[in-house]
This record gives sequence, C-alpha cells and structure tokens, in this order.
Amino acid sequence: MDESSDEAPAPVDPEPVLRVGMVDDHRSPVWGVERILQDVTDLELAASAATVGELLTQTTELDVVLLDLRLGDGTTPMENVSRLGEHGIRTVVYTSGEHPDLLRSAARAGTLGVVLKSASEEQIVAAVRAAGRGQEVLTTEWAAAIDGDPNLDAVDLSPQLQRVLTLYASGGTSVSVGQELGVAPDTVNEYLKRIRQKYADAGRPTRTKLDLFKRAVEDGWLPMPHRSGHGED
Repeated sequence: MDESSDEAPAPVDPEPVLRVGMVDDHRSPVWGVERILQDVTDLELAASAATVGELLTQTTELDVVLLDLRLGDGTTPMENVSRLGEHGIRTVVYTSGEHPDLLRSAARAGTLGVVLKSASEEQIVAAVRAAGRGQEVLTTEWAAAIDGDPNLDAVDLSPQLQRVLTLYASGGTSVSVGQELGVAPDTVNEYLKRIRQKYADAGRPTRTKLDLFKRAVEDGWLPMPHRSGHGED
C-alpha cells in the first residue's frame, strides 16, 4: 500500500521579518507608521527617535529606516543617509513632499527613494518592503527630484574640500578655517580656488561667498536655512 499520501507536507519557511527604524522629530508620523505596520507580519517597527544619533544608540540592527528630511538637530539628509549607510542600513525618505533640493541631497548620499507622508498605507508598506530588499523605491516624487537635478553627480568634493566649503560658507574666514583645520590661510585660499573651479566646470559658478553658501546647501553639505535667511557676503 502506498503510504505517501499520509506524509505531512514539507514546512514552508516564513518570510524574514524586516526590522524598520524611523527618524522623525514629530511623534504623530511615528504613531501613524506604528499603526500601519502593527498588522504587517513581515515588517516590525523596531526603533524610532528624533535624530539619527539617538536611533543608533538604541540599535544598529535595522534593515531600513524611514527618514524625515528636516530634523531639528540641523543635520543634513546627506549626513544622515551616509551615517546610516555606514551601518549597512538602507533608507527611504519619508516626507511631506517639500524641499526638492533636500531630496536631491539624500539622493547623492544613496537613499533608495522617497515616499510621501500622504501616501496610502499600501504604498508605504510596499516602499519599506522594496527598500528592505535593496530595491529602489520608484515614485513620481523621486523621479522629479532626480530629473530636476542635471548636475546630480557633477561636483565631487574630497572630505577636506567639503570641510573647507562648509566652514567658509558658514561665515568663516581664511584665517579661522585654517585654524580649525590646522593649515595656513594661503592653503585655505588654494582649496577655495579648487572648489570654485569645480563648480565652474559643472556650470554652477560661485562668484561670491553667498554663492558658495547656496551650493553647499544645494549639495547637502549644509542644512537649509530658516526663513530668516543667511547673512550677507
């Protein structure tokens, strides 16, 4: 007699649970995502915080982080995406859709995409799942941010040049920047010439100090200023 029909079916491996983090300095979006994910068996909201630093002190065992663009600690999207990436954590920008320049900054740092806070629950879940698998999160907002920046990869500054740009554009002088970096003012001026030349080559001239500040904001080296604006050149 054939007893094979009595054999139990082979067990099916369950879907791995993706550990999700969230960085937002307002609690209501966190509560919303918590509610959305509570019945999703393959996604777990494992940690949330107001800053990336606070999140990483809680845990680095995360697969993907939903990241708000503008945080109260003044960090830039580029800093935050890069810092999470150092721990092997993927990111999806979770935003109301404003500030395309900040989206481009996040893109330069390697975020996988953007999902709007007004998106449907299904879209948010799909975005987190895709990012957890290492796939880009393709949305119209993401495409618009990328397409709107023809110079996305046009200016590549070394860490030293980035530091010079941020210090100088933030109001420093050749002397004060040199003191901060331990180099002579003439060396700082040479760095600034190289920075200006790189932007000129990319078709984004920097004739004034204010121009340098604008480029630093556009490229994510400095946070976007508040409405009070930036000081004069």
